[in-house]
Amino acid sequence: MRILAFDTSTEYCTAALLIDGALAYREVHAGQTHSQLLLPMCQDLLAEAGVSLAQLNGIAFGAGPGSFTGLRIACAVAQGLAFGADVPVLGVGTLLALAEASGAARVIACLDARMGEVYHAVYQREAGDWMTESEPLLCAPQQVPGVAGLDWCGCGSGFKAYAEPLQARYGAALASTRAELYPHAREIARLAAPRIGAGQGMAAELAAPLYIRDKVALKISER
Repeated sequence: MRILAFDTSTEYCTAALLIDGALAYREVHAGQTHSQLLLPMCQDLLAEAGVSLAQLNGIAFGAGPGSFTGLRIACAVAQGLAFGADVPVLGVGTLLALAEASGAARVIACLDARMGEVYHAVYQREAGDWMTESEPLLCAPQQVPGVAGLDWCGCGSGFKAYAEPLQARYGAALASTRAELYPHAREIARLAAPRIGAGQGMAAELAAPLYIRDKVALKISER
């Protein structure tokens, strides 16, 4: 299985190439230069492995939620590369990628969405697969859905930006927090491989970001 994956949903730009379980990746704190960095990173990975786009089984990208512009960049690059090489595309949720990166079995994934809000989802690993306990949503940190039981790991930038309200909301249910984690192409590649292998990839033109937020800026009166 050969999967090229990338993510531009946050200030980081990451790309990964998974070949039969062996993973190589690139990562850069990109700020707002994702569009300049992403293609060279992908080209470097493919050249290093001696693999062409046409030899891939699929291309995976961080579908969202996350930065509006970042999600559009990742989806557009995935579509362009996949269309030219005639390989399937798969969008992978960024919050699910956070859960995968955490190494925990019970995860509250939470990204800072700016504007006083967070992107939030809850996952549990069962029999080696992730079960969604709470679907990705956008809300104020004081209004995130509750969880049942203990031993939850809170991960993502939301736990740094809104540490106090999230700690107050979850209390003793939180066994640990990993605020430093961000969606990464490594986990996107690993999550995508079995799905693409099972035929769940789609035609390039059908790929789409998961925005969640329709409004991307505050009005002057709201600032």
